[in-house]
Amino acid sequence: MAIRFNSTNGQFSNLPIRICLLLNLILCIYQAGRRGIGNWYFRQASPASIQAAIQWDGDNAQYYDAQGTLTHFYAVSPNLDESVRLFERATRLSAYDAHYWSDLGAAYDWAGQTNDAVSAFRRALRLFPNSPEINWRFANFAFRSHRIPEALRALQVVLAENSPSHREVFRLAASATRDDRAILEMLPPQTSVFFDYLSFAMEAGNVPASEQAWLRLLQLKLPFDLRQAFPYLDALIQHREPDRLAAAWSALAERFPEQIGPLMTKPNLVANGSFERDLLNGGMDWRVVPVEGAVAGLDSRGAFEGSRALRIAFNGKRNLDYGHVFQYVSVQPNTRYRFSGAMRVSGITTDSGPRFQVFDAFNIQDLFLSTEHAVGTSDWSSQQLEFKTKANTRLLMVRVARPPSEKLDNQIGGTVWIDQVSLIPVN
Repeated sequence: MAIRFNSTNGQFSNLPIRICLLLNLILCIYQAGRRGIGNWYFRQASPASIQAAIQWDGDNAQYYDAQGTLTHFYAVSPNLDESVRLFERATRLSAYDAHYWSDLGAAYDWAGQTNDAVSAFRRALRLFPNSPEINWRFANFAFRSHRIPEALRALQVVLAENSPSHREVFRLAASATRDDRAILEMLPPQTSVFFDYLSFAMEAGNVPASEQAWLRLLQLKLPFDLRQAFPYLDALIQHREPDRLAAAWSALAERFPEQIGPLMTKPNLVANGSFERDLLNGGMDWRVVPVEGAVAGLDSRGAFEGSRALRIAFNGKRNLDYGHVFQYVSVQPNTRYRFSGAMRVSGITTDSGPRFQVFDAFNIQDLFLSTEHAVGTSDWSSQQLEFKTKANTRLLMVRVARPPSEKLDNQIGGTVWIDQVSLIPVN
């Protein structure tokens, strides 16, 4: 028996399905169109256009959040209740977006609803605990509402996430707590954060806080490059803290024995006085400050002793007031010292040649000494000074200097070499 298929009946039975699919397609196109129009309005970023976006796409949490922000910050007369309502709607539509909860917490704070603000901020932090932005906003709120421990924990997160605004964090914590130890405990164990705080504290003139951070940095054995510590040492010099400076240099010598240890040759107090090591150009080693008209560097030919000397070449085009090779040296008050240094010159012009100077780094009127200057060409000669420090002298500067000439022919040219510089206590 043959079986017949009635194609007409099959077509009629599929018709409702096709109609449903067509209606769903039309609905999807309609909804997509509304979302597209809403997005177009939203991009105009004005209160009226965002309100239009909400009318076209009323289920988009982003639109309510943006409208809440505009209502608060840009309205002629801020409507706090309306801002709160808009942010609440955003969190209902997107309950797992931490930023919407943070915005709601800020709105509650503006409206004076402190307990609600706490709840909203804490919800935001549970959803996104490591967000620097949310923790920063919460910290500001927590300080204002006298939740100091929570605020400091939030700021610690901001610092730990490598936020570029370290100074703003320190400034907020310092102004809100005035508690150096609490701020120290807030610092995450990161080298960059500690050095930024060292700089911040020293710029604020808070030397004890800076020292506490320095000692904690050493205690934690955080890794850092030797030169990273030089700005702290410079700040100690600027704040006239010779004892802390000497202690910090000693700590660095223990931390970096291979770099600093060979510079120290007792009883000589001058670091790297023979110039056998590369110059650190910071700390309590030799410093060479670039200046137009002279070039300084190490020379491996013709040293007085050993294999290297320091060479300074003047180009003959300037009447230089030169003092750009120097070193800070820690000393004791009321103590006799003998300074010596070897010098060789070649073709030094003008009536004012290079010389050694030794003086009190903080008060040149208390102590200032200079060796004889050298001009023309001469072989190695030893320059010496003997002196006694004053009662308040604790830091000296030793430098190679050339005061400007007062003659008409005053532009200095030629070359000077120095070697075997020493400062030794005299019993």
